[in-house]
Amino acid sequence: MKKLMTMTRQFRDDENGAAMVEYTVLLGIITVAVIATVALVGTWVGTQWTTLNAALP
Repeated sequence: MKKLMTMTRQFRDDENGAAMVEYTVLLGIITVAVIATVALVGTWVGTQWTTLNAALP
């Protein structure tokens, strides 16, 4: 636990720690956007598939 606290203090005092936090937040935003896009595309493909199956006799 002491080691974690020491690393946290080093990141707080070091500008690289702030940059790492910014990159982590950016990575989180990109991840959410990718998941949302995949979900939306998956829904669209499912709808198209259902429409195609209904059109075939």
